[in-house]
Amino acid sequence: MTATTPIPHQSSPVGEPQRPPESRGRMIRRRTLTLLIIVLLIGVPAGYLVISANQSRDSGRLKEAKYSATGLTSAWPSRVQRRLYHVAIPKGATGVAYYETNNWKTSRMYAQFTTSEAGLTEFLGALKVTQDALKQADLAINARDQQVVGWNFAVGSTWYGLVHTQKNPAPTLDIMVDKSVPEQPRVYVVSRTIP
Repeated sequence: MTATTPIPHQSSPVGEPQRPPESRGRMIRRRTLTLLIIVLLIGVPAGYLVISANQSRDSGRLKEAKYSATGLTSAWPSRVQRRLYHVAIPKGATGVAYYETNNWKTSRMYAQFTTSEAGLTEFLGALKVTQDALKQADLAINARDQQVVGWNFAVGSTWYGLVHTQKNPAPTLDIMVDKSVPEQPRVYVVSRTIP
């Protein structure tokens, strides 16, 4: 049997006053403060990571829904899209919808909206053309582009068309206007650009 030797008790250094034993209340406050510091150092960053992950996942879902859309979306295109594709939808337009497609060869934005005569003049004015440039019964949007978004133009006396060609890299706009309700023309646009 091995005998255990007691460890000698360490005495306080010479000249240092001895501390009184810690009171229970002080010990509880010290431990509470320590716990609070630990929670703040670990809990706050962990909470931030959870919130950030949820926001990122929600953002990804919204983007996925936006880019998996296969037809017109009832909403205004972003300002960047409108500027890029030269589709200056006038203020006060109603029934606004759009759809964008992109590939390595051509990017297209399909847009439709209802406006007033003044709004139509404003829209065409942004392209530096007037309503006189619209040709009656001119089918400006081809069958392929009509099929992409489900448009069907039965060209008649109330339909007007215009192909507005610009120098690259500016887009080419195919425009159809339905003037069956003269004070509320319905505008259909396909703007295509080559990246």
